[in-house]
Amino acid sequence: MSLLTSLIQASTRFQQAMDTRQAPTGNPGDGVTTNTSKLEATGSPDGDRFTPSEQKALDPADVKVQKLPLNQYKQTVAQDLSYIRDTLRHKLAEYNVHPATALNVSKGEDGRTVVEGKVPDEIRGKIEQDLNNNRDFTDAFSRLSVSEPTLHFMDNALKLNQAYGVRNSLLSALVSENQQFNGLQDVLHRYDSLRRNTSVNQPVATSNSQRYAFNLNARA
Repeated sequence: MSLLTSLIQASTRFQQAMDTRQAPTGNPGDGVTTNTSKLEATGSPDGDRFTPSEQKALDPADVKVQKLPLNQYKQTVAQDLSYIRDTLRHKLAEYNVHPATALNVSKGEDGRTVVEGKVPDEIRGKIEQDLNNNRDFTDAFSRLSVSEPTLHFMDNALKLNQAYGVRNSLLSALVSENQQFNGLQDVLHRYDSLRRNTSVNQPVATSNSQRYAFNLNARA
């Protein structure tokens, strides 16, 4: 009988132990604290608990750069590009030159428009003279000689900043803290001022606008 009594006592202790382990599923008021509630308390009520709650704050210099209305700049520059391209095509048609003829338009040392291409010198000279007498064309080309290279620079610098966090000091200097003063002409004016101020140490930069050339029907 002693062996049977021992087995009954051992079974009773095992059952009590199992009941004790299952007890945390009781009511909140019975004084038992569950592990589940502790785990849930560490999470964010609205977000993913696996997402770090503290993110690195963006530098103000990066914030102002990323707010640049680059698409608006591109639309403005595209208008001048379209106008210059159409004007050159009309000139080819006017002088019965094949429409696929490649032309290179640039600024000479005297500031006048220079045309180069595989066309007879007489026709090339007439096209060149017409373009220099066209105030709308010369104004659009002058704007484009500054805006297109500047836009290209800003676009590349902004992509590097967004993708890799690479900060470009020149781009930061071009952008105002006040977005109201970040229109395309504002940015171009600051770029021109910076270029002039650094021309002593970097003389090559002074001829950027003169070296700019627009190519029509040119093959890459």
